[in-house]
Amino acid sequence: MAKHAKVAEMRKEDLRVTVDIANTQRPYDRALAAEFPILPPTPYESTIVGVGTASSASSFSQQDLLDTFAISDPKIRSVFLNSAIRRRFLELPLPAPDGTRSLETQADLLDRHKRLAVDMGMRALQACLDDAGASISDIRHLCCVTSTGFLTPGLSALLIRELGIDRHCSRTDIVGMGCNAGLNALNVVSSWSVANPGELAVVLCTEACSAAYVLDSTMRTAVVNSLFGDGAAALAVVGRPAGDSLGAPGRPRILKFASCIIPDAVDAMRYDWDSVQNRFSFFLDPQIPYVVGAHAEIVADRLLANTGLLRSDIAHWLVHAGGKKVIDAVTVNLGLNRHEVRHTTGVLRDYGNVSSGSFIFSYERLQQELVTAPGDYGVLMTMGPGSTIETALIQW
Repeated sequence: MAKHAKVAEMRKEDLRVTVDIANTQRPYDRALAAEFPILPPTPYESTIVGVGTASSASSFSQQDLLDTFAISDPKIRSVFLNSAIRRRFLELPLPAPDGTRSLETQADLLDRHKRLAVDMGMRALQACLDDAGASISDIRHLCCVTSTGFLTPGLSALLIRELGIDRHCSRTDIVGMGCNAGLNALNVVSSWSVANPGELAVVLCTEACSAAYVLDSTMRTAVVNSLFGDGAAALAVVGRPAGDSLGAPGRPRILKFASCIIPDAVDAMRYDWDSVQNRFSFFLDPQIPYVVGAHAEIVADRLLANTGLLRSDIAHWLVHAGGKKVIDAVTVNLGLNRHEVRHTTGVLRDYGNVSSGSFIFSYERLQQELVTAPGDYGVLMTMGPGSTIETALIQW
């Protein structure tokens, strides 16, 4: 059969992606993998030494939300009730005198984002430091991530003021990259840690998704409104001499990153201005789960290339809780089973999609299980606008 004999095509209005199945499913046997060494040695490597999460104050079931906003359309109700989500943490608009929820302006939403992002961020950061056995005064680099609002000065400056972090702390703010951005931030912080061994750096993802909504009767907004929840998550990272695991039992080292952007699907996930609603609105193309699933193998194989590892060698998979269909598509295309994505589905069930920090919520649950063994490999995978898939290889 010719190399390009099998081609899968997906078309949806402006979304058109062609996947060469012959390339994405190429043979990759153990004999071939064994030809490559396990990553070239480096003098320093970064280690994840702490994790912490936080949410907004109130949680709601999907039925609670349907009742609160008096949603009766059977199609929209079906989207909510078949989402594989039990509860989400959200801050709802205050009730008006007649019991209905008051209308909020874009300015109201930006105020909510600032307040919630800072509050959740402080609590997640402190929980992370507690887990790492560190204090505020130990932080030397702070990388903050958000896509649910825009702030200038950024979250890093606000948190340095609120928490009394050393004003000489270096910082980075990653804004607008979406649900994949947590791994982009970890890549930045991992490199910083290797360049500054012994110093503590923190990745903090804080997403006030209840500050980024539009209420109307369309299926476009129904899908978004049924999916996202508020949450913040932090990882503490330290650079150490390669091979030095002293003081970090059960803490994985970060080995490698790999990315894949899908330019043909650049408009499939976007957060842009809705002139009718007079606010920003998030759009998810209904075909995006299949696009992400079709490319998951490509980036996973790229991540494992030149490591001597196969997918079957990965003991722990921590995938972004992007929604039921996204998780199903990635699971099928990577040949995973339900147990391997139990933390991903559990986070979706209990929190919804908390955007950039979702994979950290899953990582925290894995760490709490105490099931990792020395030498275990793990893969972190996120996906978001671009359309983009980000991955990282870690080892306990």
